Amino acid sequence: MLIALPLLLIPVVLYNIVVLWGVSGQGGLAAADEILRDPVFTLPMTSGATWSVGVGDLILFLALILLFFELLKSTSSQKVAIINHALSLVVFVVCLVEFLLIRGFATSTFFLILAMVMLDVLAGFIVTIIAARRDMDFGGGGH
Repeated sequence: MLIALPLLLIPVVLYNIVVLWGVSGQGGLAAADEILRDPVFTLPMTSGATWSVGVGDLILFLALILLFFELLKSTSSQKVAIINHALSLVVFVVCLVEFLLIRGFATSTFFLILAMVMLDVLAGFIVTIIAARRDMDFGGGGH
């Protein structure tokens, strides 16, 4: 039954933890933004520049990887895929509400996570509709 859970719930929960933990501390929204933006590590590039990677960047990278696996899962025709699509829609609605109504979530990082969740929802429903249409065409007889 764990396969029914949307994988993109993981970066959403991580972002919630970072923002809500930062906001509940002494610094409020500024602390949460600082946690997301401050470099976790830096890498020297051959161009001479340094690439700084923050917590927000790592959450986005994880979300991209998980979106890939969610898109692969959306091609499944198992009954559990319908539950996954419905739960993905719930995650999307929660993310949209957070983005629109909670101050710490009105960031580009969370918007990109929201866009990935929306793409997961759209891909899941589109693939399901196309598969259902194909099944109806094959089941319709000799036309």
